[in-house]
Amino acid sequence: MSRPTKHAPERGDARNRLLEAARDIVRKQGFAATTVDDLCKAAGVTKGAFFHHFKSKDALGVAAANFWTDTTGAFFEGAPYHAPSDPFDRVLAYIAFRRAMITNDIPEFTCLVGTLVQEVHATAPEIRDAAGVSIFGHAETLEADIAAAIEVRGISPDGWTPQSLSRHFQTVIQGGFILAKAGNDPELARDALDHLDRYVRCLFGVHAVAYSGDPR
Repeated sequence: MSRPTKHAPERGDARNRLLEAARDIVRKQGFAATTVDDLCKAAGVTKGAFFHHFKSKDALGVAAANFWTDTTGAFFEGAPYHAPSDPFDRVLAYIAFRRAMITNDIPEFTCLVGTLVQEVHATAPEIRDAAGVSIFGHAETLEADIAAAIEVRGISPDGWTPQSLSRHFQTVIQGGFILAKAGNDPELARDALDHLDRYVRCLFGVHAVAYSGDPR
C-alpha cells in the first residue's frame, strides 16, 4: 500500500474532477441518468477513487450541490452587477447579468441545483436540502439591494417584501430554465428575464422599456 501522504494531492484532485464532472453531466442528462461510470470516465478516475471520496452516488449529489454553492457564490460575488451606486440599478443590473449568461448551449447556462431538486425532492432529502440551501442562499444575496431600493425610491410595498421578491427572481429564473429545456430554445429563458425586468420596473413605479441591455 502506498503511503497516504504521497497520494493525498492526487486524491484531492480526483475529488474536484468528480465534482466538476457531476456539475457538467447532471446538467446535460439529469441525476438519475448519470451513472458512477459516467462520472469516473469524465473525471478520468477509477471507481475505487470515486468510492474513496463518496460513499454513494447520493453522497456525491450532496457534495456536488455544495460545490455548486461555493463556486457560484464566488462567481456572483465578483460579478459586475454590484457596481452601480444606486441600489435599484443594481437590482436591474442583476437581471441583465442573468440574461447575458444565457447562451445557446442550454446545459451550460442552466442550474445544477435546480436540476437536482426537480428530480430528487421526494426521494433524496439530503440532496434536496443541499440544493435548497444553494437556491435560497443565492436569493438572500439580493435582499439588501432590494430593501435599499425600496428606501431610496420611497415606495411602500403592497403585500411583498425584499425576501419574497428575491425568491420570485429565482422562481422566474428557474422557470425560464425549464421552459428553455421544454422548448429546446434558450430564447424562452431570455423572455422570462425580460418580463422580470418589466415587472420589477412596474413594482418600483419606473416606466418599463423594451430590453436594451442597459440596466438603468
